[in-house]
Amino acid sequence: MLSTEINSSTAYDKFLESFKKTLKSVFYERDNIEKFTQKRGFPALVLRDIMADAPLSVAIEQKYGGRGAKVKECLGLLSAASYESLPLSLTFGINIALFLEPVGKYGQESVKQGIFSRFLTKQNLGGLMITEPDFGSDALGMQTSNEKKGNAYHIKGTKHWQGLTSLADYWLMTSRPLKDGGKLGRDIDFFICDESQPDQRIIVEELYNNIGLYPIPYGKNIVDIIVPEEYKLVPESTGLKLMMDLLHRSRLQFPGMGMGFLKRMLDEAIKHTQERIVGGKSLFELDQIKHAIGRMQSAYTVCSGMCFRSSAFSGIENNMAPHAVEANAMKAYVTDLMQESSQMLTQLLGAKGYREESLGARGIVDSRPFQIFEGSNEMLYSQMSEMVAKMMNRKKIPNLLDYLKQYELTNKVADQFKSMINFNIEGKLPQRKLVELGRILARIISAQFVVELGSGGFRPDLIRDCLETLKHDVTTFVSSFKFATDVNPIVEYQDGSAWLDLC
Repeated sequence: MLSTEINSSTAYDKFLESFKKTLKSVFYERDNIEKFTQKRGFPALVLRDIMADAPLSVAIEQKYGGRGAKVKECLGLLSAASYESLPLSLTFGINIALFLEPVGKYGQESVKQGIFSRFLTKQNLGGLMITEPDFGSDALGMQTSNEKKGNAYHIKGTKHWQGLTSLADYWLMTSRPLKDGGKLGRDIDFFICDESQPDQRIIVEELYNNIGLYPIPYGKNIVDIIVPEEYKLVPESTGLKLMMDLLHRSRLQFPGMGMGFLKRMLDEAIKHTQERIVGGKSLFELDQIKHAIGRMQSAYTVCSGMCFRSSAFSGIENNMAPHAVEANAMKAYVTDLMQESSQMLTQLLGAKGYREESLGARGIVDSRPFQIFEGSNEMLYSQMSEMVAKMMNRKKIPNLLDYLKQYELTNKVADQFKSMINFNIEGKLPQRKLVELGRILARIISAQFVVELGSGGFRPDLIRDCLETLKHDVTTFVSSFKFATDVNPIVEYQDGSAWLDLC
């Protein structure tokens, strides 16, 4: 435990600086990141060296030998990792938000020390199994069952698309209790599965050929395990609320993974456009280039505001289950910004951006699934709108501006958008309009994060420019929201639509 104790007592800035130096060493001196980002899995020596100083100690409380499970430190680690490698940051994000934090909060005391010691001294990894082949976003429909047998539970089912498939040493396994008559209960139970135990080994039926995030294995898992009862998580009320607390906290930590990634996209864009000379002047001097980089800089500022906000309240001591609107806003918007920034960098790089090892091209492919997993962004935007609309109806405030002026997530900035959002939300909105409204809400909520960031001392020119960009985006989305359309796909579109027949 000596190295762990040293880590715990090391000032965070020194800890983070040492971690960054390790990444520079393994990615650019001992190995070449451009080679292994195009292959499956992290090279064993690379992962060993990265994990040697127990970076995941940031997500473990000090009484178990960790650094304290402070959100600021977790987000800082995720950011440092994503500046160099988004897959590495996601690997850490899975471990932190989907295993270590829920185990720290809901795990039984008798098992926690042993689990955390293995993370700190044996470089163990952990993940979460929720998704099933026939029940993607419909977690409540999962068919994996658990049945109490003596002082253990028999868990049986099929899971897929779990990050770290075949690589994780531990899993948080979700299932539903099997009732008399073979019916499944409505609640969700969580169990800690230890792959080192013979009765708890997961059978990997298939490894998927995922298109991006190459270093992270995904696959299909057959679950037929026996887990001792002390490895069951103990919810404060119900398993469903535990799941909401877990997932919302995870979404509130997405900005940590986005932070370093967005900064890298921005740094590379500025460097390239300043050095690239066309027609006797740098690309950076062109107005359209300035506009693109300005948007990337605003994305950096928005994400900074999200990290500032998340650090203040999303720790395991707080229950995140009630914070669905805020969690959805952060996850959906920051991942949209990640995809947009990587697309912009690829465009700015020109032909160089189309090489497989290009940061922009790699960023496009690696950031794309972030808009899909843990709830597709369209679904999250739609849910946000439904929740806000219900709150408006409850308070009998039909006008969006009037409501947002008193809503705690937007009351400091609503007036800055008053010319755009002074309209009523009435009747049942079609889903496509719910998605548009969600995009509007996410940007106004984020504007409040940015204003609060400015109050904390962030440089004013970045705050000002970011707010202008957000107003521009809200104007665009409001116009789309108000545009009446009922266009629907025509299944038998082939009849009468072949242009060659008309010539």
